[in-house]
Amino acid sequence: MTHAPQRAVELALRAARCDDCIVIADEAATANLRWAGNTLTTNGVSRSRQLTVIAVSRGADGARVGVVSRAGVRDQHIPALVAEAEQAASEGSPAEDAAPLAGPGDPLAAKPGEPAWDAPPADTEIGVFAGFAQALGQAFESAAAADRRLYGFAEHTVTSSFLGSSSGLRLRHDQPAGRLELNAKSADMTRSAWAGVGTRDFADVDVAAMDAGLAQRLGWAERTVELPAGRYETLLPPTAVADLLVYLYWSAGAKDAADGRTVFSKPGGGTRVGDRLAGLPLTLRSDPAEHGLECSPFVLAHASSRDSSVFDNGLALGPTEWISAGQLAALTQTRHTASLSGLPVTPAIGNLVLDCQGSAGTLPQMVAGTDRGLLLTCLWYIREVDPQTLLLTGLTRDGVYLVEHGEVTAAVHNFRFNESPVGMLGRITEVGATLPTLPREWSDYFTRAAMPPVRVDGFNMSSVSQAS
Repeated sequence: MTHAPQRAVELALRAARCDDCIVIADEAATANLRWAGNTLTTNGVSRSRQLTVIAVSRGADGARVGVVSRAGVRDQHIPALVAEAEQAASEGSPAEDAAPLAGPGDPLAAKPGEPAWDAPPADTEIGVFAGFAQALGQAFESAAAADRRLYGFAEHTVTSSFLGSSSGLRLRHDQPAGRLELNAKSADMTRSAWAGVGTRDFADVDVAAMDAGLAQRLGWAERTVELPAGRYETLLPPTAVADLLVYLYWSAGAKDAADGRTVFSKPGGGTRVGDRLAGLPLTLRSDPAEHGLECSPFVLAHASSRDSSVFDNGLALGPTEWISAGQLAALTQTRHTASLSGLPVTPAIGNLVLDCQGSAGTLPQMVAGTDRGLLLTCLWYIREVDPQTLLLTGLTRDGVYLVEHGEVTAAVHNFRFNESPVGMLGRITEVGATLPTLPREWSDYFTRAAMPPVRVDGFNMSSVSQAS
């Protein structure tokens, strides 16, 4: 039996009259729960379907590309969609990233895996929350008994992506992605704490532990002190580390670096690959097979950009170290940018892990070893100030705490920070054990991360913020 997304791919490829054609069909199902004030409020399931046609017209002056993407396309509308992509290709300019399409015999191309191409698309439904919802109900009871209020949401999405090309590729990937965000507030709503986690199936979510941590932080906030802006020794939990390093990862394009646009550009030309960024042996890496963070093992590029190429669709992805033992080892590259830089082809991968060999400490242990410093909860509203240094600005949120003589002694108001994650790497003085985490700022786009807590010397709290 041919299922809808696979049939759409085949119909589009049969309708194509261009020199080359790539078709990507994405079918997604999403289940969600929401709650407020210790009470479930809404739940539901939604489904969506997207078809992307990439038409390539090759001529003596190069290859032109047209890309058209539509939601909810019916079979009878597919030929018109293909024709629209072909028309866009005929009117376009030659693509600088033009390359032959990968085919089944290409040594760089991914091999078909499981599930098989013709298996039904993966699905999710509200039952994915069965065990989690029971634990959440128990957390509601505990919170109500202690005069706390719990707010938040849980979301689970499964996306099946089907990639077919006129060169003969037929690849699919089923991607589960879940996230939980849990916020606790005091009864008078003056104190707030947040916790979040990414998950593939909610079976590994410990709601009771999250609620206990939130209760502890609300207790810390019963006493408050004011501190001036300045540079502080600061403990960043995994979620805050993830938000900063995901932005670093997104900024690590080889083309921009080679063009002299970014912090990874070498003065005088070229890239900083090979430069030391951190004194500690920190390794920032991605791996499609990373346990619990599994992601697509091949390139899925719906459009070309400075860091991705539609011509690379179907290329196999493997373990890649972006920073290796403190040294910049790779930048995100297409086949085209690799031909310009002379570096290996290293396309972007959909997860990110930071670890440090031999580091095994916990955040409470790091607090116990702090004479005086700040402990953060998370960051938000992160924006770039200067790409040449990757200087970022943003705000702290839902809890900044003062640590004195190995104990949390009070909550502090929020700050605006100005920090470069690249510069910060060189001022990390202690690293804990790597744990799965949820980047709060980027959780709409990036949920597969594992980071350690870190101690940073002189984290720049540039001004006091009134944000709550």
